[in-house]
Amino acid sequence: MTARLIRQPGAAERHPVRTRRRWTATKVALGVSVPVLFVVLWQLSAELKWVDPFLYPPPSRLGHGIATLWEEGRLVDATLVSVRRVILGYLLGASAGLLVGFLMGMSRVLRAAFEPFSWGWYTVPKLALLPIFLTIFGFGDTSVVVLIAVTVYFFVWISVMSAVMAVPAGYREAALMLRAGRWDMFRHVLLPAALPEIFVGLRIAAGVAVLMLVGIEFVISDQGLGYLIEQGRTLLLLEQSYVGIVLVAVIGYLFALLVKLVGRLFIRWRADDDAIVAS
Repeated sequence: MTARLIRQPGAAERHPVRTRRRWTATKVALGVSVPVLFVVLWQLSAELKWVDPFLYPPPSRLGHGIATLWEEGRLVDATLVSVRRVILGYLLGASAGLLVGFLMGMSRVLRAAFEPFSWGWYTVPKLALLPIFLTIFGFGDTSVVVLIAVTVYFFVWISVMSAVMAVPAGYREAALMLRAGRWDMFRHVLLPAALPEIFVGLRIAAGVAVLMLVGIEFVISDQGLGYLIEQGRTLLLLEQSYVGIVLVAVIGYLFALLVKLVGRLFIRWRADDDAIVAS
């Protein structure tokens, strides 16, 4: 007589729709509660004088700063300038990184020739290149966009090349047995297998693009949210600085979320990161 181990289906398997809805509600509640708790603690810290309200103006005073900047027209102008710069730089850098990453990931010869050189340039702080770009492109938006593009390029290049190289050899061998050409190998094997990791790199690059944007606008720009933050610090208009910081955080989150949603459109076959695992 042999023993048989029978596994009972979990709640997620018996009621998948209800379980998913419950998890979605929980996820939204948790995602909202943490920022709300942060704002409440910030407000209490200022009111109870745990921190200096002048140096750390409470959230209740940021509304006045937003209203002032809105009436002056500076809030919308600064936001539009920064969004335009970061989108242009991101698209240019991501496009170049995708192209070079795929080429180097698929070719050992290209990796042997260009990988040492590329890694050397990757380690150079990109803000250190700013004087060179200012000399070449001047003090306009071009220097900002190009520097953002260069920064994004390296992050995307690394993620794409690594993703292509990490495709299991068995996938390639199976395609070769079916006499797949270079295009079929790329389209049906390498691209689908590498896409999940590629979009992780694209999301990271989106955040890095916003970081670089603000850093550049601190230094040379007279427009944008970075300039707004730095001007507030210089003139001790700290409400203005905090308004800029909050807007940068919102833009960065929305940008990364957009890349994540685009990734879901391209990777429909993969379970999303919110999937419920039955225990």
